[in-house]
Parts: sequence; C-alpha cells; structure tokens
Amino acid sequence: MGREMARILLIDDDKALREVLCLSLEHLGHTVVEAQDGDEGLALFAKHGADVVLTDLIMPGKEGLETIQELRRVYPSVKIIAMSGGGRVPAQDYLVVAREFGAVRMLAKPFAIPALAAAITATLAEGNASPP
Repeated sequence: MGREMARILLIDDDKALREVLCLSLEHLGHTVVEAQDGDEGLALFAKHGADVVLTDLIMPGKEGLETIQELRRVYPSVKIIAMSGGGRVPAQDYLVVAREFGAVRMLAKPFAIPALAAAITATLAEGNASPP
C-alpha cells in the first residue's frame, strides 16, 4: 500500500510526551491533533475526525478506558491504539482491558518511535476510520 499518512488524534495528559510524540509523528508525515484528556479528545474527534486515535489510559478526568468506550459507542469503526505505562497495576493489565473495550493495538510505555510507527501503519492497513 505504500506509506499512507494519517490524521492522528493524540490523547495524553503528559504534555512533554505529547510534544515528543507529536514531533515524531509529524516527522513521519502524519497530521496530529493533541488533547490532554478524554473529554477534550472526544470533542476534537467529533469536530475533526481522525484516521487513528492514540490514547493514554491513565489520565485525570475522563481516562482512556472511558474514552475508548465512548468512541466505540458513537463511532463503531474508529481505530484506536491504546498506550499505558501502568499505575496501581501493570501496564499490560490495562492494555488487555483496552483491547476488550475496542483498542486494535496496544503499546506499553516506554516504547520506541519505530514501534509506534509500525502500530500506526498496521492500523491504517486495516481500512479507513469513520469520519465525524
């Protein structure tokens, strides 16, 4: 299919990580819209849509699992990649639940940018996400 560029909605409460991921994804040719929590992410998706949603799971306010559930309910074909560094329980436990809620790929933090790029490429290869 070649190198398909995407509109990516990046949801993470860690501003420094958002900046690094945004710069890395833009360097790869993607367009990135950033949100600091699930509520902001849902509003941005409703307004702009996205080919892929990349969301952290543990955030203040509307956290990632709730965000995934809401996105799936309103936009059933949305493509979601969940990422987590864990918290009270290991990241892998959160990521398993994220898959059950509808995430198509999972990334345990910290992860390398090539792993993120591969996850996005694989997700895009599965077809188009629903626009808002």
